[in-house]
Amino acid sequence: YQGGDVHENLSLLSQRTGRLARLLDDLLAYSRAGRKNGDVRTVEMREFVQDIATLLAPPEGFQIVADESLPVIAVHHAPLETVLRNLISNAIKHHPNPQEGLVRVYAQDQGDSVLFSVADNGEGIPEQYAERVFQMFQTLKPRDDTEGSGMGLAIVQRIVNWQNGKVWLTSGSDGQGTTFKFTWNKVPMAMPSIQEDASDDQYQDEASKDLIS
Repeated sequence: YQGGDVHENLSLLSQRTGRLARLLDDLLAYSRAGRKNGDVRTVEMREFVQDIATLLAPPEGFQIVADESLPVIAVHHAPLETVLRNLISNAIKHHPNPQEGLVRVYAQDQGDSVLFSVADNGEGIPEQYAERVFQMFQTLKPRDDTEGSGMGLAIVQRIVNWQNGKVWLTSGSDGQGTTFKFTWNKVPMAMPSIQEDASDDQYQDEASKDLIS
């Protein structure tokens, strides 16, 4: 090998190793999502979102805005934190120009539930991919061009579904930006225990295929 080839191969190996670690972490989070709900707490959602933004440490110039419409509600905070963190992190990760990035988190009272929205000013997601992005191991860019395992939105959908809620996305009127919307019950719902079954083996098989492809 030439020196440049060695460095290139080592760089690719490092990327793949990092992706493996992230994938295994995400698989664990996916399989255990909802098993440990945590205590029900009264949460001031503006502060909650601001704390998540601090935790994510976005690039300089990237703004995460917690809108005044965000309510104070009693929730199992851990599952809701996971949903919001994944959606905001996804917007940061895929923004084409992070220095001008903007994510706004806002809400609308719907009586028995709250409709949360996480809107970004990124490059948007084509309508034909609106369902695909919620499937496991799915990314819209080549694996070596993006960070992550393609599990974040699958985790989001699973947790929201356990809350008897819905999650979907819409695109900006000019084709720019994406808004993820999800409903969350005001009365905290107990999430079911997940039994180990054959589907876990399927997840592992899919993970193996992803890592060697």
